[in-house]
Amino acid sequence: MQGHGRILLVDDNPNDLELALVAFEKSGRAPEVTVARSGQEAMRLLTRAVKPAVRAEQTVTHLPDVVLLDLNMPQMDGLAVLEAIRAQPGLEGLPVVILSTSREERDIRACYKRGASAYVVKPVEFEQFLTTLSATSDFWTRLNEHPQPIKQPESAEAPGSN
Repeated sequence: MQGHGRILLVDDNPNDLELALVAFEKSGRAPEVTVARSGQEAMRLLTRAVKPAVRAEQTVTHLPDVVLLDLNMPQMDGLAVLEAIRAQPGLEGLPVVILSTSREERDIRACYKRGASAYVVKPVEFEQFLTTLSATSDFWTRLNEHPQPIKQPESAEAPGSN
């Protein structure tokens, strides 16, 4: 089965991760999914991905099409990760979808205030979860238009090439 798009799935709950991976697989259009089990791990992966590798005068990044981010995680919660993403040069426009069990208005408002692209409540029933995850994945990896990679000016040198 060929994957469609790239997703960074950030969740500390092994059961939720497993359900999400099964849902992607069952959707029939499985994206390439990278899993981060903490906010810190997510930021390490994203920071590494945004550092450009210059090849043939073009900046190449390996950012995901979308980050699916759990809100409630220990140490670095989803709000802190969202703030860090929005503050990191090169990540400002990266789509970040909060995927949470919370329907609390204060949580929804806090996420949008910090720059969330969308807020999706995780359904409890597996079939609904499958449908929700598939629709979210399809929109962000297939329907949404992403900007093209930034081309380096010909006179620019690769970082650290002095």
